Amino acid sequence: MNALPLFPDLVPDVPDPALDRAARKAFGGPVCGVDEAGRGPWAGPVVVAAVVFHGKRPPEGLGDSKVLTAEARERLFSAILDVADVSVVLASPGRIDAMNIRGATLWAMARAVAGLSDRPAGALVDGRDVPPGLSCEGRALVRGDARSPSIAAASIVAKVTRDRLMTALAGSVPGYGFERHKGYGTAEHAAALAELGVCIHHRRSFEPVRARLALG
Repeated sequence: MNALPLFPDLVPDVPDPALDRAARKAFGGPVCGVDEAGRGPWAGPVVVAAVVFHGKRPPEGLGDSKVLTAEARERLFSAILDVADVSVVLASPGRIDAMNIRGATLWAMARAVAGLSDRPAGALVDGRDVPPGLSCEGRALVRGDARSPSIAAASIVAKVTRDRLMTALAGSVPGYGFERHKGYGTAEHAAALAELGVCIHHRRSFEPVRARLALG
């Protein structure tokens, strides 16, 4: 196994292509970035994306999806799909309840990397964990979406995919406001949960939902 350099913990103002280049050299081939969206919400799946650019230039303006505007994310989403190999995997609320959110997220990360058209030599994974069963070497990077262009791209793809999905799901369960809060635990969502009860898209293992189920 190739030893990766100890990437500095300093977070740059924008993701640094030098980090991805160093990773490609250390892994000995193409590198994918892996990130998720939706670990915290009370409802909906967690969505994971894996992105590899295969030597093509990443779009300008990549960054942590959480600090970009919705308009910027949508623009970059299309630009990423134009130049990158992308794989997206969803872990359903049922899987989250069965495996817990960490286990479901790591499961989806391994599946997303395996779903890329060409197997990368290595994966840079946002966070502290390298998923078990990864089909290539891996390295976890804390705040990787602010440091690596490949992880930033995966963050954007996962976020846009999940936001679009939650907006679509809102039509099947009107009244919960999924199109606005995307399943996160807002005051609006808490009020809807209290009034309407638990729907098929809720994560029953999450405390606010479990508490509502206990009320009957």
